Amino acid sequence: MQTKSLYAAIDLGSNSFRLEIGQMDAGQLRRVEYIKETVRQGNGLDAERNLTEEAMVRGWDCLARFGERIAGFRPSQVRAIATQTLREARNRDVFLAKAKRILGFPIEVIAGREEARLIYLGVSHLLPQSDERRLVVDIGGRSTEMILGRHETASTLESYRLGSVAWSMKYFPDGLWTASAFKDAEIAAKAVLEEAQTLFNRGQWDTCYGSSGTVGAVADALTAADWPEGQITREGLAWLKDRLLKAQKPDNLRLDGVKEDRKPVIGGGLAVLHAVFDLLNIDQMHAAQGALRHGALYDLIDREGTQDVRSSMVDWLAQRFGTDKLQAERVSRTAQHLLQAMMPEAAAAERQRHLQKLHWACQLHETGMRISHSDYHKHGAYILDNTDLPGFTLNELHRLSQLVLGHRGKLRKLDIELEDPGFVQQLMALRLSVILCHARRDPDLSGLDIGCDALRRTVRLTLGSAWAELWPQSAYLLREEKTAWQKTDWAFQVQKD
Repeated sequence: MQTKSLYAAIDLGSNSFRLEIGQMDAGQLRRVEYIKETVRQGNGLDAERNLTEEAMVRGWDCLARFGERIAGFRPSQVRAIATQTLREARNRDVFLAKAKRILGFPIEVIAGREEARLIYLGVSHLLPQSDERRLVVDIGGRSTEMILGRHETASTLESYRLGSVAWSMKYFPDGLWTASAFKDAEIAAKAVLEEAQTLFNRGQWDTCYGSSGTVGAVADALTAADWPEGQITREGLAWLKDRLLKAQKPDNLRLDGVKEDRKPVIGGGLAVLHAVFDLLNIDQMHAAQGALRHGALYDLIDREGTQDVRSSMVDWLAQRFGTDKLQAERVSRTAQHLLQAMMPEAAAAERQRHLQKLHWACQLHETGMRISHSDYHKHGAYILDNTDLPGFTLNELHRLSQLVLGHRGKLRKLDIELEDPGFVQQLMALRLSVILCHARRDPDLSGLDIGCDALRRTVRLTLGSAWAELWPQSAYLLREEKTAWQKTDWAFQVQKD
């Protein structure tokens, strides 16, 4: 089969890594292949929240197998997503650097609410059309996501730090299932989820769906024992808990529908699920077919079209902080003109990605002004580093924050980022466009010529003599910009034609 018509999503979960390959067919995503491997990275975090070498090796080995399967895919066809374990891991960069080389594609660490958004997107796409108000619950290895939504639109998204792996390690450390351990685990889960009582109360939704891991395992166990297929009830949870208590430990559990790799963590997952039922007054939960990986696939396909949620969220954030839209567009047009001139030999796809992210930075570069005009670039960077903006990964938001931080002022604060030529070109274009648009009117670009030698780390701007005389303030500010770059490894040269 030709790979050009395929899409692949990789979910690096706390308990399992999953690869889903799909193909669009008549507007629907048809599964081509699905691979799941139990990696258990979630229990590989030590007391200092570092991934152990063993846990990293398990992940790398799995990704090597996935990488072989998707060899030949284009970057636009693949999305690899990491969740709570790698959100927590202090040494995640060590794991991710090698993981990217092994897999052959970037790996995105996403925030909890972005995980929730993708879960809902995956669940809703695989449900029948309905006007019902939906509650979706996903109990993963180290986090639990809850979402309210209607149709394919989520309205409330939250992520809580508890899950089947974390709770099994904490409350069943010796692998023993006891009544007192279950009681402690459920009480603790309710404490973490207390806020959910208000956000997801029974009056907010009509039907409850459960996605992935724990919910799927519980539903399979109940279905195998002749409970209604794909449904979880309070009575069913009580029956399953009783079976675990009688078995006392995973090795003794003999239960159709529960796979061997799920047994060590089903106790923690069941305790969390029981707490969710109690807190939200759930009588019945339906096991959904969709999951995070399906949402990632649909989001990937949307990005190829005109429905990239990231652009919508940038518009929303700019509007929320009352930025000057006309100035943002003016700065963006100018910056993109300069960036294209600096990277004429770049591949079209690469250039487009750089231009798009530069456009977002231009739209958001003045968000901090709502807080204070003084040091507004620092306030804007803080906002971006501390917001869950749907559609964006943590790394994408941080890169935007650094562009906003660096668009004015000294540059030594960006030492690490200035090692990346692509970032420097974006930043240079943004800083120069802010200078050229300082009077908040469209600048005259006809007398300017700019070029970049990335190997020599040099950007050269040539000013026409007539231009410099016509726009003396802009010419002065551009010459001052040369001084700002002198304390970096990059040179910015300004010369007259």
